[in-house]
This record gives sequence, structure tokens and C-alpha cells, in this order.
Amino acid sequence: MSVSLIKSLKAKRVKIYDANAEILEALKNTGIQVSIMLPNQLVRNVSTNQTLADRWVESNVLPFYPQTLIRYLLVGNELITSTGNETWPHIVPAMHRMKQSLTTFRLNKVKVGTPLAMDVLSSSFPPSNGTFRNDIAYSVIKPMLHFLHKTRSFFFLDVYPFFAWSSDQTHINLTYALFHSKTITVTDPFTALNYTNLFDQMLDAVYFAMKRLGYSKIRIFIAETGWPNGGDLDQLGANVHNAATYNRNLVKRLTRKPVFGTPARPGLLLPAFIFSLFNENLKSGFGTERHFGLLYPNGSRVYDIDLSGETPDSELAPIPAAVDYKGKAWCVVAEGADVTAVAAALSYACSQGNGTCDPIQPGKACFKPDSLVGHASYAFSAYWAQFRRLGGTCYFNGLAAQTAKDPSYGSCKFPSVTL
Repeated sequence: MSVSLIKSLKAKRVKIYDANAEILEALKNTGIQVSIMLPNQLVRNVSTNQTLADRWVESNVLPFYPQTLIRYLLVGNELITSTGNETWPHIVPAMHRMKQSLTTFRLNKVKVGTPLAMDVLSSSFPPSNGTFRNDIAYSVIKPMLHFLHKTRSFFFLDVYPFFAWSSDQTHINLTYALFHSKTITVTDPFTALNYTNLFDQMLDAVYFAMKRLGYSKIRIFIAETGWPNGGDLDQLGANVHNAATYNRNLVKRLTRKPVFGTPARPGLLLPAFIFSLFNENLKSGFGTERHFGLLYPNGSRVYDIDLSGETPDSELAPIPAAVDYKGKAWCVVAEGADVTAVAAALSYACSQGNGTCDPIQPGKACFKPDSLVGHASYAFSAYWAQFRRLGGTCYFNGLAAQTAKDPSYGSCKFPSVTL
């Protein structure tokens, strides 16, 4: 991580997903507020062991504080989403342990919380109907809210309008998701509150869910938000134009004076972290997972942005037009994929359809050259073409990648999908 790059974006705070000593050392005396994280795998042990909590704080906070402005200590990351329910009862006890450790070492300015995703809600529309899931509302969330209220901390929330929009493009307008609509409003029929963007709508659903449990005053801290600047060929809306539009509009909204808040909580300041600093080109998963950065891995900007909100859009470099790929696409083995895993995926693809892999059998048009990668690429394309309309994807646990380049050769014709 380069502190100079962070400063060039005029960021006032930074979040890291561990307590990396090298990063914390680099952030000393910079004036940048820092959020650190207790790793998911330590949460259960810390929840029952105050000594372990004390040692973690002593090793990961004390050596850097206060020269490094550590302000937030997050217990795990999206634990409700990413771990089994056997971990959930340990979340709040671990938060108590970490708070006790900070108190012991007189680190009273450090707030303790845990980031949660929007899937903690069972209902989110209209916003006034926001409700936490039955399986966590009273066993996990209510005691968490009590802790946050008592310690004057934040409800840390990951908010991604992109995923809400991409999963329901029929009912959610893209400009509404990008803070860019001039005419679209959504009115909550029970409160008569008007919404001009999806971000506010999502936040207020959580505010109302907290109110249902008796905690209407706890502030939200946006632990993550952002928009992908690229993705797979069939991931519509994931492009530089939309990413720049969303993040620029987000910054304008959050730095606006007087403070806007949300329709249900007007005038309330919303601190936030934009995810992420860099595109993560080595990350697995769908293409969007690798394209949330403000910067490319080499440190150059994906698009121009000023996180302080001080530079008007007219003075920022123009962004390219939004272009989603339209045309034929194929699904082939991803570069660097593990060959053993590819062999298993090839077997799976061939077992799913009716004659899906006939052309790669001995003597058929796509058998030669007789290679695992060649056969698997054909099978992946054939599977995707056959099952895409039924929900089949070109993913295969990260072993496959979409391409606009036709891999067909000679008399061997690879099946394609039309985007």
C-alpha cells in the first residue's frame, strides 16, 4: 500500500482487513484515520478468552497507537454471511472482549464494531418494512445493538446498490442506483418518505429494522460501498463510466453541506469507506470481484476522483461512455487454472447435458488436439450455451473465463451464447 496514493485521492480514512504491521507503520503520523480488523478465524477463540483478546490488542494496536490514528477495530468481516451459524453466538461476546481490552490499555477512542451485509434483513422494501432475519434478530442483532448503543459505536454496514440493481434490473432503474436520476422517485407508502436513489433506500431499511428492535438512534457507518469498473462480458453495468458516476455522486452526497443524511434520518453524517483502493487482479470469482478499485494494480487511476468532494466534476478528467458488451461469447478454461480441478469440472460439465460433450469424443470434430484444456474449454462453452437460460454460469469455481474471441478451429465449432 502506498500512503502517497491514498493522499493523492484525498482520503481521510483507510480500512485494512487485518492488522498488518507494515501498513500500520507506514500510516504513522499521516493524519489518516485507520480501521483494523480481527480476522474471522480468531473470533470464536477471542469470545471466550480475555487473555487472548488482551494479547491481540497489545500486539496489534499498542505498538502503533497513537502515532497511527487507529479509530475503529472491527470484529471479523460479514460474519453472518461468510461463516456458519455456529460462529454467530460468538460475535457479540468477542466484541465485548475487544472493548474490554481497549479499556484496559486506555485506548478509549477506538470504536468496536463488526461489518454486516444487507442480507441480515429478511425484508427491505418498502424501507419502513425493514426487518432483521428471524434467525439472528434476537439472538445476535439485538444484543449487538445494545453493545453499540452502550459504547456509542456504529452499526457498520456494507452497502452495494450494484448487486441489488444487477439482481433485479426489471424493477430497479440504473440511474436510480447511480444517484443519477433526475425524475425517478420511490415513495414509501407507509411513511410518505420520497427516495431519489437506491443507496438511501437501502440504508433506511436498516434504520427501520433497528428501530423495530428498540434502537432508533444508533448511527450507521458505511463499512464498504462501491461499483465495479469491469467484469465478465455478461455482467451488465460493470464499467468505468458507471463506477466513476456512482463513486463521484456518492462522495458529493456524503460531503454535502449542510449534511443531508437520509429521508428517515435527515441531517445525520454518514462516514464511509469506498471499496477498494486497487483492482484485485489475482482475486477469484466473477469478473466484478477483481474490478472494484479506484486504482489499477500498478497505481494508476482507473478514473479521476477526489474523495474530499472539493473538486467539481467539471475539473475532473472526463470518463468514457458506458458500453456493455453485445455479441457472441464463449466460455473457456481460465489462464492458470489448476489442471486437477479442471479435469473434475470437465467431467461435471459433460455429465449435465444431453450430448453436451459428444464432439470431443474420439473420432469426433473437436477431439484433436487431445488436450485437457481444449476439451474442457469446449465442454465449458457447451454447458454455458445449453444451461445459461436456466441459471448456468461460466464460472466453474473460478476455473473458467468468458471470451469474445471465438475458440473454434477447423471443423470444430464451439457453441456460443449471445449477449
